[in-house]
Amino acid sequence: MSCQNKGKEKSGVTYAILPEPAKLQPKPGQCRLSEAFQISCPGGMPEWEQLGHYLAALLRPATGFAWPVNEQGIPGKAIALIADASIVNPEAYRLHVAPGGIRICAGHPAGAFYAIQSLRQLLPPELEAGELRPGISWAVPCVEIEDAPRFPYRGMHLDVSRHFFPPEFIKRYIKLLAMHKMNHFHWHLTDDQGWRIEIKGYPKLQEIAAYRKETQEGHYSSQPRRYDGRPYGGYYTQEEVKDIVAYAQSRFVTIIPEIEMPGHCQAALAAYPELSCTGGPFETATHWGIFEEAFCTREATFQFLENVLSEVIGLFPGRFIHIGGDECFKGRWKNCPGCQQRIREEGLNGEQELQSYFIRRIERFLHSKGRGIIGWDEILEGGLAPRATVMSWRGAEGGIAAARQGHGVIMAPTSTCYFDYYQSMSDEEPLAIGGYLPLENVYGYEPVPPELNPEESLRILGVQGNLWTEYIPDARQAEYMAFPRAIALAEVGWSPKGKRDFGSFARRLMHHSRRLDELGVEYSRQAFGVRTAAVPAEGGGVEIRLSTLKEGASIRYTTDGQEPDNHSPEYSGPVKLMRDGVLMAATFEGGARASSIIRQEISVHRAAGRPIRLKHPPHSDYRHLPASVLVNGLPASETRFKDGEWLAWQEAPMEATIDLGILQPIESVGLHFFNDPGVWIYPPSAASLSFSDDGAIFHTPENMEERAEAGAQGRTQHRTFRPASIRARYIRIIAQPHGIIAEGAPGSGHLAWLLVGEIVVR
Repeated sequence: MSCQNKGKEKSGVTYAILPEPAKLQPKPGQCRLSEAFQISCPGGMPEWEQLGHYLAALLRPATGFAWPVNEQGIPGKAIALIADASIVNPEAYRLHVAPGGIRICAGHPAGAFYAIQSLRQLLPPELEAGELRPGISWAVPCVEIEDAPRFPYRGMHLDVSRHFFPPEFIKRYIKLLAMHKMNHFHWHLTDDQGWRIEIKGYPKLQEIAAYRKETQEGHYSSQPRRYDGRPYGGYYTQEEVKDIVAYAQSRFVTIIPEIEMPGHCQAALAAYPELSCTGGPFETATHWGIFEEAFCTREATFQFLENVLSEVIGLFPGRFIHIGGDECFKGRWKNCPGCQQRIREEGLNGEQELQSYFIRRIERFLHSKGRGIIGWDEILEGGLAPRATVMSWRGAEGGIAAARQGHGVIMAPTSTCYFDYYQSMSDEEPLAIGGYLPLENVYGYEPVPPELNPEESLRILGVQGNLWTEYIPDARQAEYMAFPRAIALAEVGWSPKGKRDFGSFARRLMHHSRRLDELGVEYSRQAFGVRTAAVPAEGGGVEIRLSTLKEGASIRYTTDGQEPDNHSPEYSGPVKLMRDGVLMAATFEGGARASSIIRQEISVHRAAGRPIRLKHPPHSDYRHLPASVLVNGLPASETRFKDGEWLAWQEAPMEATIDLGILQPIESVGLHFFNDPGVWIYPPSAASLSFSDDGAIFHTPENMEERAEAGAQGRTQHRTFRPASIRARYIRIIAQPHGIIAEGAPGSGHLAWLLVGEIVVR
């Protein structure tokens, strides 16, 4: 087992550090901490002294030792914090653990702080309990570590507009980010459903915009909508914000506040309707989605925003202010005489350039105050503000375009960085927006697009995970959705690309989970549940393969619709199914179920496992998946639109040709489409079938019956085609994407997604 990338295991000692250090050399022996140890730090350097006290406070409660903090040079056993000017990167460090003591060297306190995080992960997990733990051997395995981050920006986001989280949880969230060497917290403070920061110059933002009369229940797409009938809200006072900012600074986390504009502003307009194009009235939004309202481009609006931003600048000392810029409908501007006059006066080419004017003007103001802006990738539309940093969320394309224009880029694509997506296929998962993002997909993300040249690649500043909270009502569920996926992304942002290894990460995470348990983190254990894969079985049918990352756990399964228990068959090799059915499986330890149950429908139809060819490749977010997922016998999920069984298109049609191998009668062809306009996913505008004996000449039979039905969850569509008395070897399916989304709908003006699942031939 390589010491460089396989978990750093030697002599039974695991160097389970997350994220993986750049260089780690195990050494023989241990450093046994005792009452004789002290902490030494550079004299006359207050930040280093504060770090010494931080380390002492971390060690005292569980060890029971005194841990005096003294200036460097006092003899005796010590954890020595050493300022080393030869270490240029402010986040880099060296950690040396020897039997006689521990040295932490860094050029800046931030690097020393990250060294402390590595050191704490080398100590027993009981350290995190915060209480005296007698009988624990407080020993650190000897090691030499030389470490520095790959990217300067490593962040997590939290939406507090849809659901409000108390200041105590915000601090806890920041603490967990810092522990895993993340250095930015993106605080999404305003949106249609709530304004969460006190602005003294505009008290109605606290009195009106911070509250909504009720909240939608269930999923956004559920019809008819249901509401809980309970007022909801809250906001952070400026004193609370200052306290949180100071807490983050002590852990070398920069907070980036987001004040949404020019769209996502209905809560603000409920308080100050005169800032709109129509004058209102408005109410703080009570359901999810995207709304038509936008800030009007009159002078009074800019004065309001500049005043608000001036107060925000006074609270947040970081370099950047995030101004949103996403999902802004232009319909109000189009019909607003004042906005149309602005377009004429500024010589703009329509509403797209009006948005660019809006963003550029805000950027000039912030630049005059010594700050820069970050915006979602829509700020590219109509022309990018000259000094803006782009946060690319709609895939890699926005990040590529911005980097090529010379702008800094933070990668946060939905496909790998949206932690409000489901993280397993278990029916026991809490309600989520609908995507599917398991731990290994987060870990496998490469932030630097291959399309960029070396110079352009340097403009990729880093990565960010986003936690939108429409379906996350409380702190417990926020932790469940964020962790351990945030830890995987932390390693993506910190560790050298060549050292990342998911097997090593999984082993270290298993060890690290004990530390999370001691901290009381409500992390998801779904990553250590059961995974399924399907391949065609020899002689017909479908072969299901099961696996788990949980070392030492067994997998038990059923195929009769009953939940597996300790008496169910134990998985020892591929399970072959010759007819439709349901496979259910879970991991077991010590005779008890140790994971959620996964439920996988199996469809053994005539096209299962047969060759399939696509004329147009799927969208780039889905190109890691083979075309065979459309005919692998595993029906796509009714709720998770990125479950590895859906393929997606936007511009080109989905055109697939299936070879059944021999000429045979065909009774029906079933097509499966996702249908969730709230996230821009629509069924096809048209779908057609044609058949061939030789794969060259195709024909469409007359009088072919077509029937469309909604799926069980109402978020999918099944279309069944029944040709009359036909025999064929080849089937060609063409599904046309919906096209441009209509004005007033979520994603208005953008191309809709077409998601295609299992193609079932009977």
